[in-house]
Amino acid sequence: MVALMAACSGGSSESTSHNGGEAGKSSESSGGSADNGGQTNAGGTAGRGVGGNSQSGAAGSSSGGVSSGGRSSGGVSSGGRSSGGVSSGGRSSGGTSGSGSSDITAMDLVKDMKLGWNLGNTMDSTLTEAAGEETSWGNPVTTQAMMDKVKEAGFNTVRIPVTWAYHFGSAPSYTIDGAWLDRVEAIANYVLSDGMYAIVNMHHEDSWVSLMPDADHATITDEIAALWTQIANRFKDYDDHLLFETLNEPRTTDRTEWTGGTPEARAVLNQYNAAAVDAIRATGGNNAQRFVMIPTHAANASTTCINDLVIPNDDPRIIVSLHTYYPNTFSMGTSLTDPASISWGSAADQTAMEEELDRIYDLLPAKGRAVIIGEWGSVNKNNTDARATHAGAYVAAVRVRGMLPIWWDNGGQGTTGDGFGLLDRENLTWAFQSIVTAMTDAAASRP
Repeated sequence: MVALMAACSGGSSESTSHNGGEAGKSSESSGGSADNGGQTNAGGTAGRGVGGNSQSGAAGSSSGGVSSGGRSSGGVSSGGRSSGGVSSGGRSSGGTSGSGSSDITAMDLVKDMKLGWNLGNTMDSTLTEAAGEETSWGNPVTTQAMMDKVKEAGFNTVRIPVTWAYHFGSAPSYTIDGAWLDRVEAIANYVLSDGMYAIVNMHHEDSWVSLMPDADHATITDEIAALWTQIANRFKDYDDHLLFETLNEPRTTDRTEWTGGTPEARAVLNQYNAAAVDAIRATGGNNAQRFVMIPTHAANASTTCINDLVIPNDDPRIIVSLHTYYPNTFSMGTSLTDPASISWGSAADQTAMEEELDRIYDLLPAKGRAVIIGEWGSVNKNNTDARATHAGAYVAAVRVRGMLPIWWDNGGQGTTGDGFGLLDRENLTWAFQSIVTAMTDAAASRP
């Protein structure tokens, strides 16, 4: 597990445990990222991507897109059942095919998505065996019944983290393994058939997506575009209930990894995001108008990372993806005795949370840019009451600011630092019903 690193206060992002999957989450800045030894770098960075894209801040900027066009494939059988409506290509689109892309705004879409849940540590496994990867981090095969349970609880969005790194071939085509893509589509159909929103992303692509200065950024850009072209073509007939997320937490791999990266790295990320969006749009169909999420560096919610993010082509159907494990010590701390790790709910706690979310709101939603908090949550430290109090308050505060919270559920329910899991996927019961109820009640009370 990557060691937890303290930076500035507030927002956070995830570390990855290669020992049983994604677990710990690393502390990040929120009031400005520490780019160089803790020095805050505020304001936008004028970078230049491939093809000379001009870049400016995230809250409403113009950016030229990058149009561009290997790993051994593993693959799992698609399994499961496909349900819902059948699109013209014979695929399921969750009963909403034929309506195409609507005129709903990104802000209104996020409002309608209400409350989300992550199918974590499943299709995002980084193990390279040819079979069983969906279950190799300890979770069972995803089923329709599992998604039915999520919907029944009151969630309306499921984020499906997917690692593609070991499921596509070499240049120039970078062909995705068909069985893997089939399985991703099958899971998306489970979600859509329940009338929920589904988010398909590129998750643990660290083995080939690099922001470091010595990486071959042009080749990586081509790979990103080639993969998204294939993914987008598979889903081009699906309606607005299907969203894409270009990358998960793209980041540097030096001391700036969890503190906002560098201006140069953030400029490279803008290039990658633009390539992905342009590739998706170029496939046509409903993808010409599909809602697409793009992350900041490491999905960091710092002012610097947000200001340096470029919205490709100033596209109004782009949604900013942030991860906010707030407050960090309560959300991800491992101490079973430290009050800051196990307790939350004082007036001071509530005020600090409101102020942090106000800062994010002022940077993005207040300026008309929609935000999805793609990951947040708290680990189990035998403190269920405090976690429920925090979860309800956080969902309410996020929703009232027009953003969508998606709980990170990795299936783990123990007290070893990775217990973000709420759903017992084997028995289809909620291991922490009071936390789920607090969230769904809060979301329902703030439509």
